[in-house]
Amino acid sequence: MADLKITVGELEFTADWEEAAPRTREALAAWLPIKSRLIHCKWSGESTWIPFGEERPDVGYENHTSHPSRGDLLIFTGDISECEILFPYGACSFSSRVGQLAGNHFATLVSGHEHLAEMGRRVLWEGAQEIEIREA
Repeated sequence: MADLKITVGELEFTADWEEAAPRTREALAAWLPIKSRLIHCKWSGESTWIPFGEERPDVGYENHTSHPSRGDLLIFTGDISECEILFPYGACSFSSRVGQLAGNHFATLVSGHEHLAEMGRRVLWEGAQEIEIREA
């Protein structure tokens, strides 16, 4: 059984926590369920994101990357850009107006990959979509 259930509109995904990010997992578990709007990235390519503004867990870098695969969930907790969860649906190079970023890879999809392209299409062409991330 997966650790997380992610719903974008009626599209359903499941994900497992990444063992290499225990501090991030602990911090984000306290935020669950996360209910927000998923918007399309401006700079990172085929990806979506959930902005958190100045609210951020104090975990620093852990299992971080700038080049996630589709279905890898990252959180950026640094201070040069706002805190955000990145949810790529295709080719992605994580960046912002200040340049390349690295986010903590905290979870990986285990089901729902077949819905990623549709999720990306909806967010790009129909606008922000409701998203919920909760424990499975």
